[in-house]
Amino acid sequence: MSNITLGGNPIETTGTLPAVGEKAPNFTLTATDLSPKTLSDYEGRRLVLNIFPSVDTGTCAQSVRTFNEKASELENTKVLCISKDLPFALARFCGAEGLDNVESLSDFRTGDFGDDYGITFKTGPLVPLLSRCIVVIDADGTILHTEQVAEIKDEPNYESALASLA
Repeated sequence: MSNITLGGNPIETTGTLPAVGEKAPNFTLTATDLSPKTLSDYEGRRLVLNIFPSVDTGTCAQSVRTFNEKASELENTKVLCISKDLPFALARFCGAEGLDNVESLSDFRTGDFGDDYGITFKTGPLVPLLSRCIVVIDADGTILHTEQVAEIKDEPNYESALASLA
């Protein structure tokens, strides 16, 4: 389990992120049109997984906006914004903001993604949401970079994540 904080207060997750160099665990998430999306749907593409608790918070919303801006510059790369928000909320947010360079996916149905990646909150007021993390995966499905943000209120290190794709 990982130890992170919310406003300086300790919170635990169910596990730890997969290690750099490992194959990314498969997943089945729900797209905004309610269709299932799996890791194999993105085979041959590089992925940036922007994982967060809820798009209805300032920091989470900003991460989606920032990656949307950066995604248009990335070759053969898809940015997946993942939370346990309902697909309708994710679609509403991206539609209202005009964000079309990222794809929103939800772990609301089973929670397996959060458990398989070790990032579901185990303690604290945000149980059972996902902690703020970045996972970068190459076109062969190998993990190039991970970051679990130590303080949930902080933004991820965008530059470090994107540099792993260079």
